[in-house]
Amino acid sequence: MVSAVFHSPTGSQTAPVKRVPPTTAELAAATAKAATQMQRSRKWNNFWMAVMPPFMGLGLLIGIWALVSITTKGSIPSPYETGVQAIDIFSDPFYRKGPNDQGVGWNVLMSLERVAVGFGLAAIVGIPAGFVIGRFTFLSRMFNPLISLLRPVSPLAWLPIGLLVFKGANPAAIWTIFICSIWPMIINTAVGVQRVPQDYLNVARVLNLSEWKIATKILFPAVLPYMLTGVRLAVGTAWLVIVAAEMLTGGVGIGFWVWDEWNNLNVKNIIIAIFVIGLVGLILELALIRIATAFTFEDVKS
Repeated sequence: MVSAVFHSPTGSQTAPVKRVPPTTAELAAATAKAATQMQRSRKWNNFWMAVMPPFMGLGLLIGIWALVSITTKGSIPSPYETGVQAIDIFSDPFYRKGPNDQGVGWNVLMSLERVAVGFGLAAIVGIPAGFVIGRFTFLSRMFNPLISLLRPVSPLAWLPIGLLVFKGANPAAIWTIFICSIWPMIINTAVGVQRVPQDYLNVARVLNLSEWKIATKILFPAVLPYMLTGVRLAVGTAWLVIVAAEMLTGGVGIGFWVWDEWNNLNVKNIIIAIFVIGLVGLILELALIRIATAFTFEDVKS
């Protein structure tokens, strides 16, 4: 029997490689690098998620707008034509060529002035009324049916009453803003008062606090988030109302400007006015949201 023994060549044998475990410093550096890359990737994702959806929505709006302009054979101006007209309008927004021929800036400022007066009067009346209605059960049951009856009434239904009582277009518009924006402040303030924990009121009763101190030291801090929510809703309502009121009353204002441009069959200016109304309303809404958020607790936000 012959046995053969095969030997591998001398150069083909390799010594086993010993793996050196990474040191603590190397592990820490690798972990920090991975965390930095992950954080950078998360920031980019958050950035794109914050930027891309609004731009895509705006692009969708412009695309639909352009499609409608094509299908109507130019009855609705295209985005390009409207943009050229907007550049011309905003190049001099504060011109004055007569009582009924003023720039868009003056019209917006006049509308904001009416909104400020009507909204201010509504806040002066509505917020204290909400405190009283929420504080006393008898008054709450007394006024709840009236609020439920009057709150859904259209703003245009209140305008003739204002014209009849005040004999003027400007005070009638302010009256319409007042009566339509007062309800959110009354309701939200009353709800906030009713949701104050009963333990707070029991402590006030034990300490024999006056009604004024209860309102200022206990109710007001607790009700403030609800009250600011009512204020935010009321401002949005006031800005909606003023456009409709000015269309009917005339004078200077963004609503009258829309109606005047319609009488002149200037559709491009009407579309520009729609964007101006929306932009001003958005600015008012965002400003009040920031204010309300600063004073709102987590349970109220939810």
